[in-house]
Amino acid sequence: MVPVLFLVATTITSNYSANGNHTREDARSSNPHILPTVLVLSLLLLFIALLAWYFLRLRNQRKAVVTTVDKKIPNGILEEQEVGNSSETLYITVPPPEQQTVVLLPRSPSASKIYLPIPVDHLEEEYRLRSADDGKLFREEYNSLPGGYTHGTCEEANKDDNKDKNRYPNILPYDHSRVVLTQLDGNPCSDYVNASYIDGYTENNKFIAAQGPKEETAADFWRTVWEQKVATVVMLTNLKERKEDKCYQYWPDQGCWTYGNVRVAVEDFTILVDYTIRKFCIQNQASDAASKTARLVTQLHFTSWPDFGVPFSPIGMLKFLKKVKSVNPPFAGPIVVHCSAGVGRTGTFIVIDAMIDMMHAEQKIDVFGFVSKIREQRSQLIQTDSQYSFIYQALLEYYLYGDTELDVSSLEGHLHKLHNTSAPFDRVGLEEEFKKLTNMRIMKENMRTGNLPANMKKNRVLQIIPYDFNRVILSMRRGQEFTDYVNASFIDGYRQKDYFIATQGPLSHTVDDFWRMVWEWKCHSIVMLTELQEREQDKCFQYWPSEDSVTYGDYTVEMKGVTDCDTFSLRDLVLTFGPEKQTRLIRHFHFHGWPEIGIPAEGKGMIDIIASVQRQQQQSGNHPIVVHCSAGAGRTGTFIALSNILERVKAEGLLDVFQTVKSLRMQRPHMVQTVEQYDFCYRVVQDFVDIFSDYANFK
Repeated sequence: MVPVLFLVATTITSNYSANGNHTREDARSSNPHILPTVLVLSLLLLFIALLAWYFLRLRNQRKAVVTTVDKKIPNGILEEQEVGNSSETLYITVPPPEQQTVVLLPRSPSASKIYLPIPVDHLEEEYRLRSADDGKLFREEYNSLPGGYTHGTCEEANKDDNKDKNRYPNILPYDHSRVVLTQLDGNPCSDYVNASYIDGYTENNKFIAAQGPKEETAADFWRTVWEQKVATVVMLTNLKERKEDKCYQYWPDQGCWTYGNVRVAVEDFTILVDYTIRKFCIQNQASDAASKTARLVTQLHFTSWPDFGVPFSPIGMLKFLKKVKSVNPPFAGPIVVHCSAGVGRTGTFIVIDAMIDMMHAEQKIDVFGFVSKIREQRSQLIQTDSQYSFIYQALLEYYLYGDTELDVSSLEGHLHKLHNTSAPFDRVGLEEEFKKLTNMRIMKENMRTGNLPANMKKNRVLQIIPYDFNRVILSMRRGQEFTDYVNASFIDGYRQKDYFIATQGPLSHTVDDFWRMVWEWKCHSIVMLTELQEREQDKCFQYWPSEDSVTYGDYTVEMKGVTDCDTFSLRDLVLTFGPEKQTRLIRHFHFHGWPEIGIPAEGKGMIDIIASVQRQQQQSGNHPIVVHCSAGAGRTGTFIALSNILERVKAEGLLDVFQTVKSLRMQRPHMVQTVEQYDFCYRVVQDFVDIFSDYANFK
């Protein structure tokens, strides 16, 4: 475009010189202004040409590239667009609105790129390098993986009788690695199920990667479980996500149901914050079955993988993986792993498992090599670069922090080790453990709302501001901007997401926001861990009446009674929402004897108040518990950590103080602020074990 217009301008000048046989001198003498005018016009044309060329280039290159690093959502990270209900890494072109199409980029191995195994002591640095520039190197590595159906045929999957058994037409098992069922009634296509054998780190066919069953393939799924002697099923999708069916519910909620010839009876189920455990007794009812002996099958259903994306933190997935390893009995058949398509999340889980095994055996990992290998068994395993980078994130988490879970029977010995020093200059082990927590990065870029000028004055301590992804949001007052903000964060419990609201002690000008939060989120329990004044400083505004009632904005708080317990006061309050005259009973637990600096003298009082709050929750419907001290981090975090730890001790006889506190700090900065508070968590658990010394009382 530019050279052409330049040529036009040059031609105009030449033509002028030649026209009418005028010499250059004649032209100059006849009209001295013509040449400058032509030059100006030429420059103007040149400028217009450059401008047109720039906009044309911009339009041709206009692409919406979906990235995964900076778009956070609650509990996860935004992932790529899905095509045909099956995730793929995409560059989405932007056509006219009436003709929106999505084009898959072809992936082919890059001959020039070689990704060698990484020694574990280089893993942190390698992760940092790959994460730079919005994960550019992760994308390059991922896009170098072998793609497409290049390692075999899929003839069985493409037979007319089998096509409808596939959830997604572009996710098919290879013929050479597919799971082959026994034929029914001489029907040659009855041996087909969309499932593939996948190797572990050293174990052949350790897993079966399967699609989420459809209603018409549920019987084939259970036949797979029975024929392959499967004892453990790992489910990594929810039944519905973003209003789309991702998997048919292939099990009964209660009682029993028969799928084809396999009878499935519910034995037990346990719901936890990140996953649900279901136990089934299955039996083959076919008259020609070689064995009709009932078998126990455990399904572990990971529920914290967000609708699209990857988990915000790998902590829950690593805990889940450890549980899978512990429940799968020796000498059982393959572990069935499925999501919706049986490739993305399924592959992610399998690779993390294998690479942790490799880490222990060889002190190195080879994610690229292992994914390349298992893609020869099932195409498309690991569907997005965000899943690929999540594998590295999980492996780094495991390498840096290891397995910090304890059985309660080993707690006393562990505490002795943490407090013991072998030499005068050694740091106490407990301090080293806590230091790992304080080294965690505070994500200031995720505190935008709390740092807005209009909201800054609502924060008691400027360093303790809720993250945007889990902050408690109030309804916006009509015509009043920024009235949806309160310094409060949703925090997960042991069994339930967003079970706690961690908040600061109200300021005089935020009391109505505090009560608005209690009302709008249907809270029935408030735990207060500070006094109104400590060391002659205001720590919390008194937000309840000493007697009778007091009104804050639309809310009236009435005192109904006070009961003094050993270490806390129990206030019964009635909260009334003025415009509608609706009322709610609120129980206020005010713990005494926890100084601003230091810890309570003994742990029994903390055990007592946690038990009282749990009883209240069972009676009032398990809505969020509001917990606050002054800033809503140190004592607040310690209380929530202890609540979660003790509940797990009672349910499983296990505890993990380190990961519990680490998880809290990812949800709100500075939770459990001091090494004394961290040590207190261990000591309260030990007190709890001593009080309930009969192990069976809390296992």
